[in-house]
Amino acid sequence: MKVAIIHYWFITWRGGEKVVKSLLKFFPDADIYSLFYDKDSCEQHLGNHKVISSVLNNKILRSKYQKIFPLYPLGINSMKLRDKYDLIISSESGPAKGIQLNNNAPHLCYIHTPMRYCWGFMNDYLLTMNPVLKPFARLGFEYLKKYDISTIDNVDKYVANSENVKNRVKKYYNKNASVVYPPIDRNIFTKENLVTTKISNREYYLSFGAITPYKNINLLVDTFNANGKRLIIIGDGSERQKLIAKANNNIFFTGSLEWNDIRKHIMNAKALLFPGEEDFGMVPLEVMAHGVPVIAYGKGGALETVVENMNAPEESTGLFFKDSSVESLQKVIEQFEIIQQAFSPEWIQNHARQFGDDIFEEKITKEIQQLMGNCSILSKNTGSQ
Repeated sequence: MKVAIIHYWFITWRGGEKVVKSLLKFFPDADIYSLFYDKDSCEQHLGNHKVISSVLNNKILRSKYQKIFPLYPLGINSMKLRDKYDLIISSESGPAKGIQLNNNAPHLCYIHTPMRYCWGFMNDYLLTMNPVLKPFARLGFEYLKKYDISTIDNVDKYVANSENVKNRVKKYYNKNASVVYPPIDRNIFTKENLVTTKISNREYYLSFGAITPYKNINLLVDTFNANGKRLIIIGDGSERQKLIAKANNNIFFTGSLEWNDIRKHIMNAKALLFPGEEDFGMVPLEVMAHGVPVIAYGKGGALETVVENMNAPEESTGLFFKDSSVESLQKVIEQFEIIQQAFSPEWIQNHARQFGDDIFEEKITKEIQQLMGNCSILSKNTGSQ
């Protein structure tokens, strides 16, 4: 089979990129198309795969990729498919699904979310902007929204990364979607990766991921400025320098780290703090795979991955705070510290194992087979892996 995989951008290596890597296990000869491709960050993960990028992919524009959103349609339209493919798979939270099709190849869209700029979270982005630029940004978001609407029917089958996103697809696109949860590397579900020290003996709370406005890391800084507890924040992003400037000495920013270094921080953490309303969120599961609990904002994808059972914390993977406020988060941290010794690392890891990449592979295979209507071709391909 000739397969094309269209991914919104390869700038950093996060959840969406890990989905693409799993898809490449099925289709090792697939061509990859992307608006932006940062070789320094992503080539090591993609190996020898051919990546075809858009006219926007130069060093200057790539460094400002989140700010040049009105140019996304230009970029996606510049990427002409270079072959007649049997299957198109788009990995979507940008305009990837808008790729111009050159034949009747079926198109499956694995959707991480309808573009947050346009649907449901526009004001969150506008709040962080210079007031002078806000009117122009709003016009840009509205333009991008109209473009996104025009590409909804470019897809034959939507597969959402969560029930949360499935509901958004129905609400905003009026399309039905299946649900296949993203892949968590099965190799981290080992006894060697399971924490052994008591939570009370661990040194700090942990946050890691992109430091962008909707991740709400600002709430963590405000809370830990007030309570004086130790917090380590791993990651980089547009909000990092601003938050460093306001953080007290008990809060430490590491910047981006390799996985082995992240793992060391996980193993010594009391809990992961997950303060944003995520589409799904793979980070909590990657932490739970080590037996470490999660304190999460009680909205979005975290509701599908974190288990809270106050009556039996030994059968919980964490706690939720209900309001995005210092008071709400601090109250839950205090509750957590009262019951922290009751959490079971083994139970937490076993729960996270349900989201392993082998489960993803089994379920996404069925979705592709259903779309293709030709199980024999796909079975032959995946059976050789």
